[in-house]
Amino acid sequence: MRAAAFIRFMATAGSVAFLTLVAGCQTESPPAPASNTAALATMERVALGANACWFKSGDAAFKPYRLAPELNSFSGRPRILIVKRNSPESRPLAVVQAEGHPARLQAFGPLFSETVGARMTADIKRWAAGGTGCR
Repeated sequence: MRAAAFIRFMATAGSVAFLTLVAGCQTESPPAPASNTAALATMERVALGANACWFKSGDAAFKPYRLAPELNSFSGRPRILIVKRNSPESRPLAVVQAEGHPARLQAFGPLFSETVGARMTADIKRWAAGGTGCR
């Protein structure tokens, strides 16, 4: 009986020593995952940034408009629309959409040719690349 207990003890001790050796060879922490570059994840970041920086902040340049996100797209092209505040059913003044992995963005509409258009383009590029915050 003593020999069997000794053998089990040695097998357990050997297993613990092996696991300790393997654990010592592991890196300290896994590398950080890259930001998701799929179309939906990219458009979610853009929508959150636009909502926070352009609309929720009370930015005067965007007072006449409203954000209309359409992220649940069955076409594989999630998008956000900027429409007139008092006429959301009218034609969008700006459309930002993405498709693919990595996402290919498109932004178009008459609002991009207005004075706020350059700022919108810079913000959208920053948010799409993973940046946060308002300028």
